[in-house]
Amino acid sequence: MSTDDTVVLRLASGRDGEGQPFLLPHHLLAAGRLERLIERSHLAPRVTISYDTARVGGGDRSGNSAAEATDTAAQARQKLNQLARTIPPDCWGVMIDVCAFGKGLQLVETERRWPRRSAKLVLRIALEQLAHQLGLTPQAQGVEQGQTRSWLPERLPIIAGSEP
Repeated sequence: MSTDDTVVLRLASGRDGEGQPFLLPHHLLAAGRLERLIERSHLAPRVTISYDTARVGGGDRSGNSAAEATDTAAQARQKLNQLARTIPPDCWGVMIDVCAFGKGLQLVETERRWPRRSAKLVLRIALEQLAHQLGLTPQAQGVEQGQTRSWLPERLPIIAGSEP
């Protein structure tokens, strides 16, 4: 699945009742990271064949061996397991259905016998939880926001004897 035309991207382009985007940029980043993690773990089904040498392990032996691919998949699966333990089960299930398997929200609601528009809210909560676990916030934050830092206590004059 690619975030180019997914449910997540459509929700990010939509607006809530106050004119704000339903999903914020940090939600999109979290969904993208989850999709890449799922792809690396080799859990999502492939519907097409890929002749990419990085995927099939052909060509030169520069780190694309089956053992290294297996290690990468195992590490990705461990990370997914860690995330699954920290996010509520219903939230995790909806997020996996949408981000990994490309299911639409209406299908998720039908399968789970949920009321209309409930999967949309659960997905938003899940992406907020995932973003929090990944250290993503709605706004960039730093130690000293907007302040100039320097190793000198004051600015030295350009010409000796003149004031800065």
